Amino acid sequence: MSAFVGGGDNPAFTLTNDGFWPNIDGDDLRAAQRIGADVSNMRLETAAVAAIISINRELRPLKMRHLAAGHDTLQAVPADQVNGTSELVHTYLRAIYCTTSAEVAERYRNYDTTNSGTAKAEEENTSADDYRRDARFAIRDLLGISRTTVELL
Repeated sequence: MSAFVGGGDNPAFTLTNDGFWPNIDGDDLRAAQRIGADVSNMRLETAAVAAIISINRELRPLKMRHLAAGHDTLQAVPADQVNGTSELVHTYLRAIYCTTSAEVAERYRNYDTTNSGTAKAEEENTSADDYRRDARFAIRDLLGISRTTVELL
């Protein structure tokens, strides 16, 4: 069990994805994003399911292209490997993990009205924004498009 996960309060869980995209291991999500035992499995699962639905919808055209090319899973799509896993899988998991973490960070803000509580809430809000940015970067990387959008005014 991870050092970031409390004792028996949060037993291991896996969220089954659609077969093309990889499943999400709750313990890996907790450890990678340093989500403590104060966030229950029920709340973590709810945030992760919302992330999966959102990211999978956004990436549906990419999935359809890969399926049409004969690749039944994201892991089967030709790509460089990192630690024995497709870089595409790592990037997809990053999108899911960061989107989940953004929701968790927002839901667990400290609403204390003292100066320290306000500073902590602002710090966590920045963290949620950082998670969203990292998720956007991962999605854009999967889609093979630039991370920067520039418009002429």
